[in-house]
Amino acid sequence: MTASFMHCYKKTKQLLCACLFALLASSAFAANSSLNIRSADLVAVEDEYALNADIDLKFNDEVEQAVNKGFELNFLIEFQLITPRKYWFDDEIKTVSQRVALGYHALSRQYLVIRGDQQKTFATLAEAQQDLATVRDLKVMQKSELEKGLTYRAILLMRLDHKKLPKSLQVDALGSNDWKMSSQRFEWSPSLLKSEPK
Repeated sequence: MTASFMHCYKKTKQLLCACLFALLASSAFAANSSLNIRSADLVAVEDEYALNADIDLKFNDEVEQAVNKGFELNFLIEFQLITPRKYWFDDEIKTVSQRVALGYHALSRQYLVIRGDQQKTFATLAEAQQDLATVRDLKVMQKSELEKGLTYRAILLMRLDHKKLPKSLQVDALGSNDWKMSSQRFEWSPSLLKSEPK
């Protein structure tokens, strides 16, 4: 009877420990900011190709507080098109970067997303994040820059630009996982054709 009770006690203890570990791990993961590219594609727009991408972007409490205090966050979207080579370095065809800034205007109580000379305003941080995480019609190259018959490889990255953070945040950001927002290297093989001569 005692042996059976002890066996049951050990099993219950192991189960409780496993549940506690899973709970702690999931809460630690949820506490971190994250940036992951879900999908990306190149679409033909007249004589050019434009980049569309969807990104999962989450901020933890510390990053959200910084935005709400008026600190501007600058993100870099980095696109590259290459021709893979078997016995040599890949041939770089095109490299394009776009800077996107997220900020908060205290007087109007609006969140701002700035892409180049375009600025959008949002009532909530969640709406601003959704816009920040959606790349649409970013022109990356002319069709005339490509050659028919070649195999192309596209690469996309998105990251928080730590150098653009205010000095007061840079020190905290260097040693903290809360501020390590950088996507994976997202790669795909787009179907691209050179435009027909006119």
